[in-house]
Amino acid sequence: MAKDEVKTDKKPEKKKKASRFHPIKYIREVIAELKKVTWPTRQELVSHTGAVFAFVIGMAIIIGLLDFVFQQGMILIASIGGA
Repeated sequence: MAKDEVKTDKKPEKKKKASRFHPIKYIREVIAELKKVTWPTRQELVSHTGAVFAFVIGMAIIIGLLDFVFQQGMILIASIGGA
């Protein structure tokens, strides 16, 4: 036996057949998965939506402030070099 050869007891893997797309089967599977979903209550939905809005508004304020600071820094740099 050569150095590179390794003895294994594994059987060669079978190639899976390429499955065809079946729209009706797909729709049935989607419906089955949707039945497994735990839907939030109205109170949870309102609470989570409020949290998302608060986060987005907070991030917009932070990004706006950073934009303003960087803009003022660029104006300062431009005024030093171009005066």
